[in-house]
Amino acid sequence: MSLIDGILLTLLNTVACLALPKLLSVILSAKNQNTAPSASALTLQDSNSEMPSFS
Repeated sequence: MSLIDGILLTLLNTVACLALPKLLSVILSAKNQNTAPSASALTLQDSNSEMPSFS
């Protein structure tokens, strides 16, 4: 393997190590936003429930 091959592989590895974690975080955050219920739905559900009185 020549010096230029080693440099090219090093640069390719550097780009992959910098880009893949960012790409994964974007994909996973978009996936989590779709599955999480909205805050207004949670507030509406909590406001409709009644607290029992034990007095």
